Amino acid sequence: MPRPILAALAALLIAAPAAAQAATRVPGVPAAGPSKYDASYVTRFGPASARTVLVLVPGFAGGAGTFSLVAPELVRRVPGLQVWAVDRRSQALEDTAVFERGLRGEVTPRQVFDYYAGWITDQSIQPRFTPPDPASLRFMSEWGLPTHLGDLGRVVRAARRGGRRVILGGHSLGASTAAIYPAWDFGGRPGYRDLDGIVLIDGGPLGTFDDTTDLAAVRRRLRAIREQPLADLVGVGLPWAQGIFTGIGGLFALVDPAGESPFWNYELLPARFRTPGPSTNRALLAHAFDRDTAPGELGLIHLRAGRLADSGEPRDWVDGEVTPSANVARFFAAQPVNGVEWYFPLRLSLDVDAASTLRRTAAARRLGLRAWHVRRVNVPLYAFQTDLTRGRVLRGARRYVARSRVPRRASALVDRSSTTSHLDPVTAAPATNDFLKTVVPWLRRTMRRPR
Repeated sequence: MPRPILAALAALLIAAPAAAQAATRVPGVPAAGPSKYDASYVTRFGPASARTVLVLVPGFAGGAGTFSLVAPELVRRVPGLQVWAVDRRSQALEDTAVFERGLRGEVTPRQVFDYYAGWITDQSIQPRFTPPDPASLRFMSEWGLPTHLGDLGRVVRAARRGGRRVILGGHSLGASTAAIYPAWDFGGRPGYRDLDGIVLIDGGPLGTFDDTTDLAAVRRRLRAIREQPLADLVGVGLPWAQGIFTGIGGLFALVDPAGESPFWNYELLPARFRTPGPSTNRALLAHAFDRDTAPGELGLIHLRAGRLADSGEPRDWVDGEVTPSANVARFFAAQPVNGVEWYFPLRLSLDVDAASTLRRTAAARRLGLRAWHVRRVNVPLYAFQTDLTRGRVLRGARRYVARSRVPRRASALVDRSSTTSHLDPVTAAPATNDFLKTVVPWLRRTMRRPR
């Protein structure tokens, strides 16, 4: 393997969060499908001796790796804090073994590509990734909010052992989950009783995203979900493609950032994600996610990384905003704890939409949702807003505070909608990460509050 690529792999190992441990399986609640999936997975950052645990939940089609860059910075800056990044039960379906071998240098990046994607157009390639039969995953249409919060409740209770404080947070849909959890009824026990704070990273309830109240709309979505229970972000009819393509793009950008990308005009990569001509590996990846060049309707994947170089063959990437292209590569290359959920259950999205009113609507009753304790929630809240929702994150947070007993003076609402996009809070460099700069003092204050 060429020396620059070996150097890049060594740099990844050095840059990987030393405080992170291997993912731990936390037994979950019984749910539809084989019992082997009744678990979630936690990756811990920071000292085991910490007396406060920040549990972080990823967003729509996100994995625990969403927090792989920001979690080490949080535990470094906040003494006495440990971060638990949560993978939902669907992560157990992923086959990341060859990605991991690629990161260790045991196979070449091209061999990784062939294993996961090359076989789609060349059936002679062996060995190859074998995706599950979609019909065998129909049970995932039942993996909604009751299942997820049941699993998350067990994670929170594990974090509380030994009298530790627990602050629950999340990014995007994970933030919505984190705000619903305190209002959820766990067999007569409100979720807020298990918590010492809430952290909402560009998400939340009460109008932040879609609040589903129409019963007919719920029934239509349920019928569609039973036919196809999984999200398809790439739009090629292969739900797992979102994990495959981002993993490949991240790996190539990590190990050979300035090399010419072999995929800028790859036939299976939708044209909206391609560069206008030959580009470097880092340019192709950053171009696909930068808010100025990524598909406008996919604000959930936007970040601010810079721009394509004005000239060059291939064209390279010019950093200059809050997230450097090297962070984009590290974020998407990380395995097996990765930032993209290959098999995201759409039922969870539907349930979050219906529960986000925090009321006992007909839609909530139809879906078996129990988020009815919001008026008793009495823990501090932090909310961070980017450009995604045009002000609805903080509007929803203010409504949440108004409807609950959340202490206003102990809470913080941060608006960075003019300077950051949706992924920037979890991908930005520490020096330019306003989420990091503002949540750290809030965490310190919250951890000092009397219980």
